[in-house]
Parts: sequence; structure tokens; C-alpha cells
Amino acid sequence: MRALQITELTGPDTALKIVDVPEPGAEHPMTPGSGVLVDVHAAGVSFPEVLQTRGEYQVRPPLPFVPGSEVGGVVREVRGDSPLQPGDRVAAFCMLGGFAEVAVAPTFLTFKIPDALDFAQGAALILNYHTAYFALKLRGRLAEGETVLIHGAAGGVGTASIQVAKGLGATTIAVVSTDEKAEVAKRAGADHVVRSDGAWKDEAVELSGGGVHLVLDPVGGDRFTDSLRSLRRAGRVVVVGFTGGSIPEVRVNRLLLRNTEVIGAGWGEWVLSNPPVNLEIGAAIDELIAGGHIDPIVGQRFPLDAAADALKTIDGRGALGKVVLDVR
Repeated sequence: MRALQITELTGPDTALKIVDVPEPGAEHPMTPGSGVLVDVHAAGVSFPEVLQTRGEYQVRPPLPFVPGSEVGGVVREVRGDSPLQPGDRVAAFCMLGGFAEVAVAPTFLTFKIPDALDFAQGAALILNYHTAYFALKLRGRLAEGETVLIHGAAGGVGTASIQVAKGLGATTIAVVSTDEKAEVAKRAGADHVVRSDGAWKDEAVELSGGGVHLVLDPVGGDRFTDSLRSLRRAGRVVVVGFTGGSIPEVRVNRLLLRNTEVIGAGWGEWVLSNPPVNLEIGAAIDELIAGGHIDPIVGQRFPLDAAADALKTIDGRGALGKVVLDVR
């Protein structure tokens, strides 16, 4: 089968190579005796793959390896206890091996794609939407009627977070860096859009009537202190990642001023050590889809052999929705 391998740790420009490799079997290394073999139609591209091309991600497989954590495709074979059947359209989180014509995923991270979504949207579903629900609801305790400020709101996690928050009954304020990204955030359903190069903190405080209840931050960098300042009393900042490139530090005395919280939301660490929670999140996401709240926004699309361009789009913070590789 055709696949993309990372053959050297030299960054998106030169690290990737198209190769022919044997197909995997229907048994995932994490779950001996079980797994779902998927004929891949679309593969999602995310920031971890950018880091993997430089050897900077926490998971460092030996070279060469096939990256790609999330796919949309059709079930070929199922092993183990699963309601899935060959021929089912699925979204699957395989962790590695997704940038290929065939991939294998754990049964507990493979879900049917609702008829309303296509394969590219399926490839956008698990990492982004499961992360958004986990961060907003399970970690951030977002409640109906609250206001949430979302950084990086035009990217994959950002657009997912807008839609999940809206589905949970929250008001959303999207932070973006360009007019083009503002249009993407509006398309995702944001109630308000503010610019990161403007007075976004003050605007958020005004729009929310004195401060937001929750900030979702997948960006990090130098805006973190202002995120804390944008909170109302007992507000929360949920940290999802650091696509801005730098890990912020906080003077914890700031947390005392208005009884605020900083909360970490490491979706992968949580769900891999507690597989049943995936079923809970998956059921909640299905309910939000059925209610018309979730419609994944697919942005730039690239063929498999142009994956370097896809990674550079993300590395340059140019993603407009979910970046996807069309595999077949």
C-alpha cells in the first residue's frame, strides 16, 4: 500500500517520503487481540504531526514511521468486541499510521460516521471534537448560559470548540488573527469574533458583561496573562496546547484575585488510560450532531503526496478549519 513515512527529523519540508509498505493487520498494538482495519479515504492533519517531523512530540517512534492519528474510511475487518461491521463508514483514531491507504485503530476509538457527514468530516471528528468536549465539559465544567472565549478559533480545535460550546448552550467569543479566519469562525457559529491583534481582552470583558466564564486556549504564548484577566469571578482557563510555539508561565497570585482556575485538558492521556470514557464522549458528540450543532468545517485539502504542504499550512498557522489529506 502507499503510505507516507517520516524518514528523518528535518521538519515538514524534507522529513516525509512516499513509500510502499505492507498493510497492517486488524490488531492494534495497544489492544492485542482486537482492532479495526480501515480502508482510508481521508486523513486528518494536526499539529502533533508537525512536531513529529522535528522529533519534538512526546511520542517518538523509531524512524522510519507512518504518522497520522485520525482517519475517515470504511471498515474492512474487525477483531474483538465491537458493534462495527465490514462496510461501515467510520471515523477512527489510530494514533499512528493514518497517512496511508489502510490503517488500524483500537475498537474503543472507532465510531460510525453519521450519514450527514462525509469522510473528510469524519477525519475531523475525533481528535478535534472529542478534545473540545473533553476540555469544555468534562474538564472545564462549561454550563448552559455561560460565555466561553476561544483562542485559535479558526483552526480544527477552534471551530470544533465553537460548535460544541454552542451545542452545550454557551455563548461563544472567537479570537482570530485575520479577516479570513474571522469568516471561518462565523461559519462555525461564533456569536462574537474579536481580533488577536486588537483589544480582544477588553472586548471580551465588555461582550460578556464583566468577564467570561471560561477560556479555551490551544495556542499558549504571550496572551495567557490577558486570558486570566478576561475572566470573571470563579472563571476558568482550560489549557489544551501550545500551537503558538511557547509555553506560558503564570504568577499564581493572579488566581487568588478573583478565585480563578487554570485547568489542564490532556485528552489523549485521559482517554487512553480510561477507554470507557470514549464511549461517553462519542455518544455526546453523536447527540450534538443529531441536534444540528456539529458540522465539521473542512478547510484546506491536499493529496497524500502533498502532505508537506499540509503540514506547512498548520505550522504557519494558516489552517482554516480542519486540514485533510485525500487518500483515495
